[in-house]
Amino acid sequence: MNYGEIIKTIRLEKNLTQEDIAKNLNIARITYSHYESQERIIPIERLNNICNFYNISLDYALGITDKKQYKNSKKDISIIAAGTRLREYRKIFGLTQKNLAKFLGTTQSVIAEYERGRFLINTPFVYQLCKEYKISADYLLGKIDKKITLK
Repeated sequence: MNYGEIIKTIRLEKNLTQEDIAKNLNIARITYSHYESQERIIPIERLNNICNFYNISLDYALGITDKKQYKNSKKDISIIAAGTRLREYRKIFGLTQKNLAKFLGTTQSVIAEYERGRFLINTPFVYQLCKEYKISADYLLGKIDKKITLK
């Protein structure tokens, strides 16, 4: 997962400072700096805010596609859609919650909470799921309605 380098490159292309982005996101510059350097894992909601600011897809920011934008992309992530779609994909790939939890290095109860829409899937898990199963993060998280299979 190399979102740090991607968001840094876009920021520099737009001649913006870390302070500019941090102010827009209403966070400290040092926090944003940690996201670019990947010293801290960026929460998926914050990555979504950055994607909205730059008008890029989550898939592009996560480095899983070269597609910068999707038509009819929504601004917000849907926790309910994310849970429903996670369950849908889990079943498509013939996985139990326990199997998926093992793959992601978490517990079955965490997967159950994601699927119930109680918690949003964390960034490393989104990345692992998208890479392994060729799933669009934008679709998985409800930003687009068209199911996209990545290459």
